[in-house]
Amino acid sequence: MNPIQYIEQHQELLIKSYLDLHSLAEPSWQEERTSDYILKCLKKAGLTLKTFHSHYGIIAEIPGQSKKVVALRADMDALVQEVDGVVKANHSCGHDAHSTMVLYTALAIASSGIRPKHTLRFIFQPAEEKGEGALQMINDGVLENVTYLFGVHVRPSTEVPYMKASPVIVHGSAVTIRGTIKGIQAHASRPQDGINAIEAAALLVQKIQQLNLETEIPYSIKMTQIQTNNKASNVIPETAVFAIDARAQSNDVMNELNSLTKEAIDQTMVQTGTSISWSAEEFVPAATMHEKAIKLAEIAIGDIIGTENVVPVCVSQGGEDFHFYTAQNPDITATMIGLGCDLTPGLHHPGMKFNLQALIYGTKILINTVILAAEEEKFSL
Repeated sequence: MNPIQYIEQHQELLIKSYLDLHSLAEPSWQEERTSDYILKCLKKAGLTLKTFHSHYGIIAEIPGQSKKVVALRADMDALVQEVDGVVKANHSCGHDAHSTMVLYTALAIASSGIRPKHTLRFIFQPAEEKGEGALQMINDGVLENVTYLFGVHVRPSTEVPYMKASPVIVHGSAVTIRGTIKGIQAHASRPQDGINAIEAAALLVQKIQQLNLETEIPYSIKMTQIQTNNKASNVIPETAVFAIDARAQSNDVMNELNSLTKEAIDQTMVQTGTSISWSAEEFVPAATMHEKAIKLAEIAIGDIIGTENVVPVCVSQGGEDFHFYTAQNPDITATMIGLGCDLTPGLHHPGMKFNLQALIYGTKILINTVILAAEEEKFSL
């Protein structure tokens, strides 16, 4: 059976699988039930599988005629956020949709009996929300012999409209800087005897606000958390913890922003007499444009939903750990497809929703993309 026909005939089952995965929402590194569900489907279809003792990631393959590999990646984890007053794991970033589409891409091609020129590898990755899963999968050898790598992400309707898709999402770089400020406790009536950690944090906020980079590339930096454990209102607080969110649309601008942030922290310590320990966490690099992969995805999208529905580029200030794959392996030709799906009110909103019919044409686009890549010599790219 033609893999596109497979999707036509299994639309209801595909939607059911999405709803099943949506109900199994699990935090980063805890995707056990999600992984088990996907594994059962892949085993039933007879794909070659690899799992790991240290995490719930999966590699599934359809062997090709050569050692070269075309890979397609999905993320599996959910956000932990407050939903209707309850803090829980919640799929408000679409990873359940991504897993569904990549799963059914694998099932459809496996059912067709196609033996592609290049091996097809389907990557189900944990812990994208922590910016750690891609690095773990790289360490586990997921990119061995990979020449092409594709990903997919559902997009807000303001970026890519329904029934349209983009062959590239230009994500920015992002990092969280977490730190602890140490001052000296004192009675509030004798502030001169202490060093106020809150006042040091306030000074740091001012310095962060005053950072100014001479660039037209978009960037942002802001304090997003500040708190102390001080229970008494008449005590100068000794300790404050903080978090700073930094973002930039290029890796070079992010490097400059990090350097200036370090200077601001050092200056705050000197001016206040505090000590500040800090670390950069949850870093993800900005996207790198790979024209060959973008062109191939553009052809695949146009074949499925029409060339008039191709959005040339989707620019997002959000971050994605997908880009670690190419940041650490620049010889790989890669792109992430942005899928229009009438997504509202926005990614990471606890009430995020989208039109589930987008899963059907989204899966067809992914099927077309990996098959075209596996047979690339037949096309002028």
